[in-house]
Amino acid sequence: MVELMAPSAKDIVCDPACGTCGFLVAVGEYLREKHPEILRDALAREHFHHGMFHGYDFDNTMLRIGSMNMALHGVDNPDIRYQDSLAQDHADDEGRYSLVLANSPFAGSLDYENTAKDLLAIVNTRKTELLFLALFLRLLKPGGRAAVIVPSGVLESSSAAHDSLRKLLVDENRLQGVISLPHWVFKPYASVSTAILLFGRSGQTDSVWFYRLENDGFNNDATKSHRPGSEIQEVIELWQKRFDDGYQPKKSKHRFVSRSEIVANDYDLCERVYLSGYAPGASRWSALPSWHRGTRSTLTHTPS
Repeated sequence: MVELMAPSAKDIVCDPACGTCGFLVAVGEYLREKHPEILRDALAREHFHHGMFHGYDFDNTMLRIGSMNMALHGVDNPDIRYQDSLAQDHADDEGRYSLVLANSPFAGSLDYENTAKDLLAIVNTRKTELLFLALFLRLLKPGGRAAVIVPSGVLESSSAAHDSLRKLLVDENRLQGVISLPHWVFKPYASVSTAILLFGRSGQTDSVWFYRLENDGFNNDATKSHRPGSEIQEVIELWQKRFDDGYQPKKSKHRFVSRSEIVANDYDLCERVYLSGYAPGASRWSALPSWHRGTRSTLTHTPS
């Protein structure tokens, strides 16, 4: 996810559910490798050590581990602190960050009475995964960008809260990519189906790049044994070259989907809708099983 976002020396990075600060550490290591010059420039070095990294959590043990993790990876003074990111008391971070990276809680306890009212105004729900997605949009500067993990329900559930948040992403922001992940990614801790959402704040979505990742380099077992044929590097390379003239969609794996096609599908963002049986120039609904097609009219895809 850090490679996909390609952070720069000027970014201000936040993980509002930081845990052990894995994302922030990965950003620091990426910059040391790709932009070593920032540590030779006084102003850039000051920003790297004192202004770039921000992580919040409400588990004190995680905060101690995260702070030590950042120190061991050579960041002198990151902003790692106790904060309930969904709470009303912490509304002063709006529009502060240029990059958000997060794998926020999919479920758990929620103090609804203390939940930030501006988040509830975006999406009136008790579901933490939706409130965190609203939070990411609030935290980003206009033009800022995010790569976050969400459970598949965010992409396809039909409740009013889910629908309104997907419309917000597509109609009032720049949803850029949806990368579905194997269901075993978080085993043995959870078996929930997940995806990576890549988006920017403000503007409007023109098209969305969908990718179905089927091999993350690990087997579907509790020991996470290695599996040959990882697609991770392919995802990164295709993402970086997706606008090149030579880019070619691949049946059932990846392609661009126009905003109009997403709107025609009631803002459904499930990759099965757009990649199952896909063939350029053909009706994708005719390629889907009848139970999935429902009563929708046949749509013909025009490659974006």
